[in-house]
Amino acid sequence: MKDKICINCFISGRVQGVWFRANTQKEAQKLGVNGWVRNLQDGRVEVMACGTADQLEQLKAWLRQGPEKAEVTDFECHEIPCQNFKDFDVV
Repeated sequence: MKDKICINCFISGRVQGVWFRANTQKEAQKLGVNGWVRNLQDGRVEVMACGTADQLEQLKAWLRQGPEKAEVTDFECHEIPCQNFKDFDVV
C-alpha cells in the first residue's frame, strides 16, 4: 500500500469486558486497516494498526470513544516503523 504508516496505541479506562477488541476489529476491517488488538494485564487495550493516514485518523477517532459500554479515560498513540499484517486480528 502506498503511503502506509503504522501506529501503536494504548487505551485506558473501562475497555476490557465491553467488547472493545471485537468492535475494534470490526471497525478496522471496515476501514481497510491491518494489524491487531489485544488486552493487556494492566487493564489497558493495545492496538497495532497499519493503513493510510486518513484510515488511521478515522480509527483513532473511533478508539477515543470505543464501543457503547466502554469508557475511555486515556488514549496514547505513536507512529512506529511500518510492518506488514495480512488482516486485523484479535490476539
